[in-house]
Amino acid sequence: MEILETALMQRALIAAVLVGVIAPAVGIYLVQRRQALMGDGIGHVAMTGVGLGFLLSTSPVWMATLVAIVGSIAMELIRAYGRTRGDIALAMLFYGGMAGGVLLINLSPTGSNANLSSYLFGSLATVSEADLDAIWVLAALVVLVTVGLRRQLFAVSQDEEFARVTGLPVRALNLLVAVTAAVTVTVAMRVVGLLLVSALMVVPVAAAQQITRSFAVTFVLAVAIGTAVTLAGTVTSYYQDVPPGATIVLLAIGVFLVLTVLATPLARRRARALRSVESECVPDPAGLPADVPADVPAMRGPSDEATA
Repeated sequence: MEILETALMQRALIAAVLVGVIAPAVGIYLVQRRQALMGDGIGHVAMTGVGLGFLLSTSPVWMATLVAIVGSIAMELIRAYGRTRGDIALAMLFYGGMAGGVLLINLSPTGSNANLSSYLFGSLATVSEADLDAIWVLAALVVLVTVGLRRQLFAVSQDEEFARVTGLPVRALNLLVAVTAAVTVTVAMRVVGLLLVSALMVVPVAAAQQITRSFAVTFVLAVAIGTAVTLAGTVTSYYQDVPPGATIVLLAIGVFLVLTVLATPLARRRARALRSVESECVPDPAGLPADVPADVPAMRGPSDEATA
């Protein structure tokens, strides 16, 4: 295939697959915790890291990872300890991170608006060998956490109080989810961009939830959807010369709409089957099973015979 002949597209496809796997793997815990927009906030903060990378002539990916981790920890602490003004503190953190990134990139001698755009919206053409090495390492860490600690993370995401009663380290696990989300954002920024990465973390999970009923099946299906749309978006971007990030997100939304339409008749069939099972199990007013005629006398037990 023509798309596999160049080293550039080989790196792009590998990065797309890695992002397609880890973004929904982390996103499912954020959706469960009702923090679907956390990835968007981390993306804003990571811009400061990108700007620092250009200003200090270091790797923007690793610098963005460091800054995003610090920002995600700050967000989690604000969520845990903040009260009525916590939302304002988060807003200042989000917008301050974006403004700082724009300013630092323009102050750096090697930065430009083109560089800024590639990080905001993704640019597979700029994925270098060093970027791919960083993506490999960070993606492996994300998979290790989201799969190896899936039971503990699910318990904390579902009900923090119950998890605390069972003895789980709730605060440490919450911070781990935040840090893992930060790493995922920085990994995905080269593929879909910092402004669109949150969609890839949330939309495949929301699409999978339309037709699944268990956490494990939702996890697997969301990862499959994420991988499929990132590959399809990358290939489409190559042949049609369109932005990869926007293409991937629109494909994910399209999958969500299709599964939503298919889920309606599926839900109706499940409801009919449930009502049918309930009607077979519910006894009639005389206390007899539904399939026993009302004129058949009930069986007498030993106590009845003794009384007679």
